[in-house]
Amino acid sequence: MKISRFLNFPVALAAAVLASAGVSRADEPESILRRGVDEVMAVVYDPAPASAPLSVRVKPVLEKYFDFAGITRRAVGPSWKQLSSAQQHRAIDLFGEIVLRTYADRFQPREKPTISYGAVVELSARRRELAQTVGYLGQNYSVAYRMEQQASGGWLVYDVLIEGVSMVQNYRGQFEAILQKGGPEALLKSLEDNLRDIASKTT
Repeated sequence: MKISRFLNFPVALAAAVLASAGVSRADEPESILRRGVDEVMAVVYDPAPASAPLSVRVKPVLEKYFDFAGITRRAVGPSWKQLSSAQQHRAIDLFGEIVLRTYADRFQPREKPTISYGAVVELSARRRELAQTVGYLGQNYSVAYRMEQQASGGWLVYDVLIEGVSMVQNYRGQFEAILQKGGPEALLKSLEDNLRDIASKTT
């Protein structure tokens, strides 16, 4: 079963606009995202000739700010417990790579995005939603980042909403259908097939 792509909005661009207005304490999610945008912007808009695809160059930065394990677990949903530990780790690796390569390697950095910021919404004691309107190449996008405070005290992104559509929920519907038909091995095979398909189109 082919996994359809999330909305046509590059992950690299989504990561590049991780910022928030105002001055925040160092441990607040807004401040963490502001550091993230500085690091990602430096990679995405580096004037030096690229020696590797954008997904490879930006991955180490995104891993500092995105909870790819949590994103994968949420996308799989309640069926996550059906996967063995080895299958879970494989799913995290595959899905994270799919998300990065689907969008990052197709993103051609041009003008830098313009950003306007909305209010930070407290979803719970340990969760926040940071909304933004992003202008890029004449188009405006509504983007919201959901962040969760970790046991260590830091904050990581666990979902991205583009034009009101949740990345986690979008993939969950697809993953549930695959799991119901073929179980964990079918899900892993579908992820492998999709990654192979993406690689063939970006190499």
